[in-house]
This record gives sequence, C-alpha cells and structure tokens, in this order.
Amino acid sequence: MIAIESPDDLQRAFAIRRRVFIEEQQVPGEIELDADDAHAFHALALIDGEAVGTGRMLEHGADEVKIGRMAVLKNLRERGIGQRILRFLMEHARSRGRTKAVLHAQISAEGFYLKEGYVPIGEVFDEAGIPHRTMERAL
Repeated sequence: MIAIESPDDLQRAFAIRRRVFIEEQQVPGEIELDADDAHAFHALALIDGEAVGTGRMLEHGADEVKIGRMAVLKNLRERGIGQRILRFLMEHARSRGRTKAVLHAQISAEGFYLKEGYVPIGEVFDEAGIPHRTMERAL
C-alpha cells in the first residue's frame, strides 16, 4: 500500500477507477473523475508492482475526513485488498488528528463497511444512478 505522490501513480489509480466505476458500473466519466482529485489524499494497492486497488480521502470539516472512490479490480475482490486500503486511509486520517470518517457506501458494499465499524446514517439515496447510504465511524 502506498500513498500516491507521483502523477504516474495517480494515473494508475484513475485507470482502476475507470475500469470499476465507468466501465463496470456505468458511472458517467464526468462524475467519476472530479475536481476533488486535485486535493485529495490517494492510496494505491499494489501486488508485485501492479496497481490493483485505490481509494481517496478528503478533508471534510475540522475533525473529519470523507473516504471515497474505493475500488478494487474485479478479479481480485474478496482478498482483503479493500480492507487494507480503507485501514490505510483511516490511519492517515488519524495521523493528521482527524477523529471521524464519513463515506457514501454503495448498498452492495454496506456489509464491507459494517465489518470495519461504520454505522449507517439516514436513508438510502441515489448517487450516479447507484443506491448509496451515508456511513460514519470514529477514528
């Protein structure tokens, strides 16, 4: 797991997000890649030097972060990669003095976040044509 610090690594993360969100889930490209990418903290999961997963974190208020764009290549899911990405992002948030994380979980991934201590908040809503729910947890 690495913190993305180079334009090349950021492009590798974007390639994963294009495959997962734009190609697989049919999210419009203009929604998926957004202005927040320029100031987010990005993580990249690697296996033998190959990029296999990514996630990002945004400062969200004085004490919290918003985690998002969590994506793992389809053929490598269910191997703990997403868990490692999420924990890496949360640890980075803690190291910056943040005490709370929020995210918009796709309903299909809600169980994943529940296992990591996230609690659902509010009703299901549509984001990019996909049902989501806000979830949060203390860091």
